[in-house]
Amino acid sequence: MALSILENLAFAQDDVGVTELSGALKTTKSRIHRHLRTLLNLGYIMQSPKTERYRIGIRLIELGKAAAESTDLSGVAQAFMRQLRDETGHAVIIGQVEDEGIRILNKLSGKLAIDVGVRPGSVLGYVTSAQGKVALAAMAPTAAKTILQKPLEQVTEYTITDRKALISHIDDIRKRGWATAPNEGMLGLNALACPIFSAGGELAGTIAIVGLTQYIKTPPDPKQIDAVIRAAEAISDALGYDPESRSRNAHS
Repeated sequence: MALSILENLAFAQDDVGVTELSGALKTTKSRIHRHLRTLLNLGYIMQSPKTERYRIGIRLIELGKAAAESTDLSGVAQAFMRQLRDETGHAVIIGQVEDEGIRILNKLSGKLAIDVGVRPGSVLGYVTSAQGKVALAAMAPTAAKTILQKPLEQVTEYTITDRKALISHIDDIRKRGWATAPNEGMLGLNALACPIFSAGGELAGTIAIVGLTQYIKTPPDPKQIDAVIRAAEAISDALGYDPESRSRNAHS
């Protein structure tokens, strides 16, 4: 019951009263009161002296922050990366979102005769990589707008440098949930990437298979798309992602 109360308060848009909690959790006000007193004494919730309504407290916020900081994206993703590599045969890379682009945290080599990939520690550009473009499509609109206002560097003849065309391209990626970048960052190379989300619904990183354009075609094989989407969803689930939390963030 205490955990249910905390979840209710954490996801509420405003302070919550005893009557609302009682109705939402289908229990008596007296039972709610007992748990609220305990949580209040421990610092997990706060009570407004004016309205006597409740909200989450500093201790719960600190606990959530500590849990988030202790989550190693690369470690959580390891088993799912291996499964994706075994299913597709391609190299698999996991990346985290940074100001300048997507930093590659880890790579698993593929099973094909010619192995391609990206060195861990490298940063892939937002507009020249599948990972960067799928991140732009999944991140907060204001953050994506700031990035898309920067000068667009043409790395190869296939790099999208027309701003309107790029914005339309990102909109398409947002609708379908995956991105490719054939020849856009390096000739002959392509990747198929999907976003990974955190427990709070924020963009946590990306996962992708990487290979030659003859093996990851445009558009990619539906089986490849399905495999990468499933891997991204599995990692997001392991991080505690709740699709409803992302929906709430989008409307707040």
